[in-house]
Amino acid sequence: MAGFVPVAPPRPLGAYEAVVVRGRLGCVSGQFPVRDGGTVLPGVAGRTRDPDEARRACRVAADNVLAHVHAATDGFATLHGLLRLEGFVACTDDFDALPAVLDAASARFVEVLGRERGTHARAAVPVARLPADALVELVVSFALVVDR
Repeated sequence: MAGFVPVAPPRPLGAYEAVVVRGRLGCVSGQFPVRDGGTVLPGVAGRTRDPDEARRACRVAADNVLAHVHAATDGFATLHGLLRLEGFVACTDDFDALPAVLDAASARFVEVLGRERGTHARAAVPVARLPADALVELVVSFALVVDR
């Protein structure tokens, strides 16, 4: 966590909350690789973007997830740990690097939160297209500390 400076958490694109906490569980709504209101590296993996570009976009989306978790957990003070990452990748039918693309987010979470709080279960889902022409969308659930 040393040196982590959260970005400004992006606003939702529709009529929903970016983060919802119920009891000891929280969920971050789908986060895209956006900065300053614009999509970073828009496109489709395997068509207009290569796996390395998709990984870079995934890391930007991961930083947006971390910014929301940071805000929802008092600067990570009440974060017990991440639970699950659902990663959606806009890609062609023959693009087979989904696990490698999502590894960028998984590695970023461990880098910032440490192994104990940053590891998670994961699902990788290929899709034809995402909102805002995003390459990736990350949905993350997390647990809060039981006793403080």
